[in-house]
Amino acid sequence: MKKGEDTILITGATGQQGGAVARELLGRGHSIRAMTRNPDGEKARALAEMGASVIQGDLDDAASLERAVSGAWGAFAVQNTWEAGVEGEEEQGKRFADIAKNGGIEHYVYTSVASAQRETGIPHFDNKWRVENRVRELGFPSYTIIRPVFFMENLSSPWFKPGIDEGKLTVSVQPDTRLQMIAAADIGKYGALAFEKHEELNGREIDLAGDEHTMPETAAILSQATGHPVAFEPTPIEDVRQFSDDFATMLEWFDRVGYNADIKGVAEELGVRPQRFEAWAGTVSWD
Repeated sequence: MKKGEDTILITGATGQQGGAVARELLGRGHSIRAMTRNPDGEKARALAEMGASVIQGDLDDAASLERAVSGAWGAFAVQNTWEAGVEGEEEQGKRFADIAKNGGIEHYVYTSVASAQRETGIPHFDNKWRVENRVRELGFPSYTIIRPVFFMENLSSPWFKPGIDEGKLTVSVQPDTRLQMIAAADIGKYGALAFEKHEELNGREIDLAGDEHTMPETAAILSQATGHPVAFEPTPIEDVRQFSDDFATMLEWFDRVGYNADIKGVAEELGVRPQRFEAWAGTVSWD
């Protein structure tokens, strides 16, 4: 790979993972083609100002994907279960991998989910494992699969932040369950390294995490970061299941099994100092 010359296509470039990888690669001087459904949006314009070539593309539109991969050296692939649904995400993941291979992509980076290989029974974990299998079967010249754990950013999202604003961290897990987490910016760092170290990391499948805490510990840290008391309040799992059986199944798996990323080992091997949860929480504008 020639830095600044070989183009890397980033799907989901205005999302959390794709955006983090795009910004990290741009900061390192790489040539980036940022794919988004809305090239005129604020986040897309910000990437263009950083030097990215922004193009329109949709994971459900094969023709747009063929245009997007044309002439690119590498590709970063991400899909979103909560937008596409479990079946839709799998279809998108396989479609894009097929088109990337046929379009001549030389290095393919797919972002899956930590523990996808462990037969979790969680629908949005198991579908990513099937996409991983397609990536492996296609025979790319080289590929890397990264598998992030629970995003720290989930806690500042509409799923959890309204409760935190009211002083409640409501999660349907046991008080002694330790949950591994990662900041999106660190996914960007690991994603960039998956391209820069493509020969060394060819064929690797790497679970990524930056910290781990119980929910009472997490609530204590949030109390410091927000400037007001936040208490952990476990909620009945059936309340979650009414919203999403998939999400409820994941939370039950957290209690029963849980992620097992080698936080220290991976960080030392790849030379990344991942953000601790306390540091991440201190960067969020909770007000």
